[in-house]
Amino acid sequence: MKIIFFGDSITDCDRDRNDETSLGNGYVKILADKLRPIYPDTDIELINKGISGNEVSDLLARVQTDVIAHKPDAVVIMIGINNIIHKFTGGKELNFKQFEKDLTELLTVLKKAGITVIFLEPFLLPAPDKRRMRKLFDDELKIIDRVASSLADEFVAYDEMFNGLALSIPYTEYSLDGVHPTHRGSRLIADTAIKAIRKHLL
Repeated sequence: MKIIFFGDSITDCDRDRNDETSLGNGYVKILADKLRPIYPDTDIELINKGISGNEVSDLLARVQTDVIAHKPDAVVIMIGINNIIHKFTGGKELNFKQFEKDLTELLTVLKKAGITVIFLEPFLLPAPDKRRMRKLFDDELKIIDRVASSLADEFVAYDEMFNGLALSIPYTEYSLDGVHPTHRGSRLIADTAIKAIRKHLL
């Protein structure tokens, strides 16, 4: 079974883009190290196609070459946070109608190609410089949750999970900057994502 991980820096996590077997040092690598021993007799190929800084439109632009051309059985996607970050840090326009159109097209194209889609919801933790982003991120999450819940085969919600944990544990245990997960945060992503993936292992 071939699974492609598709997303931004949280997926990329310093992978070697010249090495197709490089999984980076984040949740994808942790997940791979957990998944393969569970299925020692199953040929599972995992490919990391995350690129730091990507937005939904970037994934849509490269979905044919980086995902569909590889003919995977499943794709695991986490995307969306950069659409918010880039508005606040670079002043880039955030058009929610276009965002929804791009996300819908991305998931529809993958489903039409016969690929199982596992969508991992992006999250935002309350780092001081990220609190101003919360309201707009909540508006974006409504779109993500609606589209992904209707089109993806599996949808894993992380924002409420992480923020719920941060009520009793310092958020920095899971992300120092509110966006990029620590090793503990990456383990949590891997542990929950693997449950969704296992439902679809061939």
